[in-house]
Amino acid sequence: MLPTRPLGTTGPAVSALGLGCMGMSALYGEADRAESIATIHAALEAGVTLLDTGDFYGMGHNELLINEALRTAPAALREQALTSVKFGALRTVEGGFTGYDGRPDAVKNFAAYSLQRLGTDHIDVYRIARVDPDVPVEETVGAIAELVEAGHVRHIGLSEVGADTLRRAAAVAPIADLQIEYSLISRGIEEKILPAARELGVGVTAYGVLSRGLISGHFTRDRALSAGDFRGMSPRFQGENLHRNLDLVERLRAVAEAKGVSVAQTAIAWVLAQGEDIVPLVGARTRTRLAEALGALDVVLDAADLAAIEEAVPAGAAAGERYPAAQMAHLDSEH
Repeated sequence: MLPTRPLGTTGPAVSALGLGCMGMSALYGEADRAESIATIHAALEAGVTLLDTGDFYGMGHNELLINEALRTAPAALREQALTSVKFGALRTVEGGFTGYDGRPDAVKNFAAYSLQRLGTDHIDVYRIARVDPDVPVEETVGAIAELVEAGHVRHIGLSEVGADTLRRAAAVAPIADLQIEYSLISRGIEEKILPAARELGVGVTAYGVLSRGLISGHFTRDRALSAGDFRGMSPRFQGENLHRNLDLVERLRAVAEAKGVSVAQTAIAWVLAQGEDIVPLVGARTRTRLAEALGALDVVLDAADLAAIEEAVPAGAAAGERYPAAQMAHLDSEH
């Protein structure tokens, strides 16, 4: 079994690494369905208990995939799985994003559809993917709290909110965790958001710990991206930004090789080392990548290691924003 960490002071204990399932359905090009299901099974067998998804990942595809994986897993593994679901993103038939809907009636509508697709009677952690600027966060969180009271949701989460919004939400109902990007090259939460979360007893589920593969040690300068791959529009993967960021990866590789571990394991271990209240989500789409990620739990970083990593990849060293401008505008955490 894997070590566990609490999702804040009010949430459940979960495996110290969670599995982010988005890439099995969307945004990183084609995925292999059979391998995706095998990867979820392997994660459960290894002791991973937290499966993270969104109802808009492949327009429901990801929830149906998780449903199938859980249905075909041994009962004991199925029962240990906890689902973390994001909702609220509005999509087009062509796959575009047109905004977010946090109205209370919409919250309950989204939940009804997710419960059906997942084939379950409850969602363990439920959160809006981005704050709806036209709906006070108190109303959105209040609607999730009503779902908790009705037994359809176990815990309330948030995603990509700033410190002030986090405080407003926590005044309405207990917040288990804040899901937000956090990695060696995305450290914006350290100044205000992480201290606020700790003050409020809110855990952090960190996504993008390998920055969508950029700091995994496997991404190459000449890699061709398929149509529809999010990284084709991501500023950090463009032109000179990509070259500068991969230079950072090579500096990190030197640290990793000196320690006898992989670049990805070093990057994940660094996030793990930032606090017992942080649970990294790894977006492994294959059993090979999953095994590598799980190996990060065996990596112990001492003060000298952390100093070497900091020297190799200082805070603020990344070239380019973490999302295109239109998507950055939706991030309450960046305002």
